[in-house]
Amino acid sequence: MLLLLALIAIALVFDFMNGRNDAANSIATIVSTRVLSPRYAVAWAAFFNFVAFLVFGLSVASTIGKGIISPEVISDQVIFGALIGAITWQVLTGYMGIPSSSSHALIGGLVGAGVQKAGLDAIVWDGLGKTASGIVLSPMMGLAIALLLVLLVSWMFVRVAPGKADGIFRKVQFISASLYALGHGGNDAQKTMGIITALLYAHGELGGDFHVPFWVVVSCNGAMALGTLFGGWRIIHTMGTRITRLSPMQGVCAETAGSITLFLATGLGVPVSTTQTITGAIVGVGAARRTSAVRWGVAREILIAWVTTMPAAALVGAAFSWLAGLVL
Repeated sequence: MLLLLALIAIALVFDFMNGRNDAANSIATIVSTRVLSPRYAVAWAAFFNFVAFLVFGLSVASTIGKGIISPEVISDQVIFGALIGAITWQVLTGYMGIPSSSSHALIGGLVGAGVQKAGLDAIVWDGLGKTASGIVLSPMMGLAIALLLVLLVSWMFVRVAPGKADGIFRKVQFISASLYALGHGGNDAQKTMGIITALLYAHGELGGDFHVPFWVVVSCNGAMALGTLFGGWRIIHTMGTRITRLSPMQGVCAETAGSITLFLATGLGVPVSTTQTITGAIVGVGAARRTSAVRWGVAREILIAWVTTMPAAALVGAAFSWLAGLVL
């Protein structure tokens, strides 16, 4: 029982760090446009991160809990390896100010630990394929929707004085930022719910059927919201100012595009990267102005982090799973 409680605590630490690193996803645009100060922006985002469980179902948690690695393979050893692999990568990229994906790190760690224990047969290929598709499509979808929104809004406000339009979008951005924070909490918190639920299932604590207990839901959303309150300021700087400079209108378009993408993915039970989604949307609004408005060197650095996250976390997850197997 003590080991189970310790692993749940580690999972909640990961969730806290997820919120801390991904605070940038929720508030970078509204901070960079100076609509809200960082202090108030993180509190705003944390609230909507927490209440997300009142809006969304738990299909993403089910995908993570039993759709990536076969439930029969899940053990204390596998969960420990997956979490430590993900946390190690989060600490490293957070220190360097690189907005890598917590989702990629967790999925990579889970796959690496599962394969180390049971070989490739441990992988649920349908679920992993759905997740991999979401990883590829979410930033592309965020970029495309943001680009279209900028073009549409620019056409609608072509006869409106710039100062008046700016004032309108500063108010609207409160709504778009709230929706994005809601989508972020709805998709990302469920990943840790899936891990904890899989652990409880492996220990026979769920009474036979795979379901997410309410206390797990509240704990995960709460840990993520708390992490958001301690947001990673280096990553917020990268997301909010280094990729491209944003106006309130562009911030609204980026957040709205990201929200639409996250709401669709969460409804379909697909765990996607909120980091990728909002980065794609920010690149989209920058490119709508002109391609030179995007600092492509920074975008390339982020892309490299995305590509390396899953294999790096998988290797670390496999290593810690092996070490845990020697001890447990």
